[in-house]
Amino acid sequence: MEKDTAWSDDEFEDTMKGTGVFHSYLPLIDEDDKEGCLISIDLVLPDELLERILGSLPLACLFKACCVCKKWNEIVHSKRFMLYFSARFSQKPWYFMFTSSDEPTGYAYDPTLLKWYSFELPYIENSNWSIASSCGLVCFMDNENRSCLCVCNPLTKTCKKLEDPSGQKSSDYSALSLSVDRSSHSYTVAVVRSKQASVDYLQWDLSIHVYYSETMTWVSLVMETLTGWRGDADSVICDGVLYFLGYATRGMGAAQNRHCLFTCNLYSHPSEDKLVNSSIEMPCSLTCGRLMNLKDSIVMVGGIGRHDRADIIKGIGIWVLEEKNWVEVSRMPHKFFQGFGEFDEVYVSSGSGDLVYIQSYGATALLVFDMNLNQWNWSQKCPVTKRFPLQLFRGFCFEPRLGVSP
Repeated sequence: MEKDTAWSDDEFEDTMKGTGVFHSYLPLIDEDDKEGCLISIDLVLPDELLERILGSLPLACLFKACCVCKKWNEIVHSKRFMLYFSARFSQKPWYFMFTSSDEPTGYAYDPTLLKWYSFELPYIENSNWSIASSCGLVCFMDNENRSCLCVCNPLTKTCKKLEDPSGQKSSDYSALSLSVDRSSHSYTVAVVRSKQASVDYLQWDLSIHVYYSETMTWVSLVMETLTGWRGDADSVICDGVLYFLGYATRGMGAAQNRHCLFTCNLYSHPSEDKLVNSSIEMPCSLTCGRLMNLKDSIVMVGGIGRHDRADIIKGIGIWVLEEKNWVEVSRMPHKFFQGFGEFDEVYVSSGSGDLVYIQSYGATALLVFDMNLNQWNWSQKCPVTKRFPLQLFRGFCFEPRLGVSP
């Protein structure tokens, strides 16, 4: 697959370079027509009105408008226009699906226009990296030594590499989360690391490292040894509190929960209370869980395990956390569950705003749940074909925003 980034599902293609979304383009006027009676719209409309007209376009169409002439390209890339567009128009979250495990290429789904766009991500090297997103920014972390971190805007390609967090450098499991303040655009990155501390897998060293963009510093909030639990690979930040999944390492019965939810306040002084004391039980036995922050509420998409075999998935549910209780929102209808074909016990799920995206690792089918309408629907078919039986697909959700940068 070519590494060009296309903002159309048909013939339009353009290569992204630098920090801008598109090249600067000269006005598309032939030299022979210069002395004709053509009148440029730029000479008729004042800049303020032209900005409002361009600002009324859908985001994907806005990028096409950049190619009309140099002036339009400059307007769209101006800081004033980006802030105006971001403040005035609320875009539904997009979903990016990787088409290769070795390259950062894939397709981004726009639920407003119901279209997929060829897309390439900055900085990230492959689809196996940990990914977290919030308010237009995306954070990447490599899964080998878990020391390469970067925060970027996937649309404008602006990136900032973060220094390695202090403390424990290696870990067996890690969870990454990102939270962006919508007013100041300052952000917080949290990394939860778990490393085996005993031969019998019963004890695990868990540490929580937090990066604050306002001070550009890392702080190690927690260094604790857990007995019977380790950190899992999913976490999220909501209202200054870090929520992350824990996985039981002790022997448990078939009907018992293998997961729990831990919490940690990121803006309070380190507490002597044990993490286990802050744990929240799961609503039922789960094969796995996916956490997300939807409009400042903790939402979990969980694979419901069978009563006799908790590791075998029989359905998928969506819950909202209220205080310390899980309230069920919906369960995936059986026809959609069957539509995925062979469903593994693990899957990809992320969301923002009112939308929750769910994707099986073994297929390109993408299911969308609207929290506001309480509706399940398939997305438009992704233009990706499965090349071999064991090919896996991953993806993540992000807000398409122009006026935010790391």
